[in-house]
Amino acid sequence: MTTALFFSLFFFMALYARAEEKTPQSLVEGCLNYLRGKTSVSTVVMTIHRPEWERTMSIKGWTKGQTDSIFTIIAPPKDYGNGTLKKGREMWMYNPKVNRVIKLPPSMMSQSWMGSDFSNNDLAKSDSLIKDYTHTIEGTETREGKKVWIVRSMPKPDAPVVWGMLKLKIREDYIFLEEQFYDEDLKLVKSMTGQDIQMLGGKLFPKMWKMQKADVKDEYTLLDYKALAFEDDLPDNLFTVSSLKTLRR
Repeated sequence: MTTALFFSLFFFMALYARAEEKTPQSLVEGCLNYLRGKTSVSTVVMTIHRPEWERTMSIKGWTKGQTDSIFTIIAPPKDYGNGTLKKGREMWMYNPKVNRVIKLPPSMMSQSWMGSDFSNNDLAKSDSLIKDYTHTIEGTETREGKKVWIVRSMPKPDAPVVWGMLKLKIREDYIFLEEQFYDEDLKLVKSMTGQDIQMLGGKLFPKMWKMQKADVKDEYTLLDYKALAFEDDLPDNLFTVSSLKTLRR
């Protein structure tokens, strides 16, 4: 009876351990849900660094779920009011100088946002990472006593994406640490890293994000979170084309 009890206990412990194992898909989904929350409101300072010059702008942003986000530049004055709206796979940009909203074609989603190292698509993580890629766990490492999962993400056939491969590093508590972007020849193009993890909006969150090109060491863009709140809800009419013109008022 003792032997039977031991093996029964061992069997149920093994089942529990297997249930607790993280799958690649659950890791990525959990990470994105943690990153954005149900909704979020943030203020960040973006610094674009080049060997000859450096440019800084302040951005106010709102997100809802995994698909909707809207941003407006609040400083410096020359860029004040420039806005970006992203809903699903569609994106619009507003230029207050000409009072015009432009819908970006899919071919422009990979282009630089406001001259930074972030593309239009990078600015707001969406459900494309969940829907358009197949994820595989490559291995693990340890940082500051916590397990970090290394995930390889390959685009699904005919997926409307520009990257040939992504590599993600996700901490065991779903904190996003790094993303590497590879072209169709699987050559590293750029990397984004989360830095200075601290309490923001009531939870641990990287205060600083750095996007850097792989082949140029002195060119990068920093996102520094000055304020972050995860709200209970935001109105749907906030994420509309008309809001692009009114956010700066």
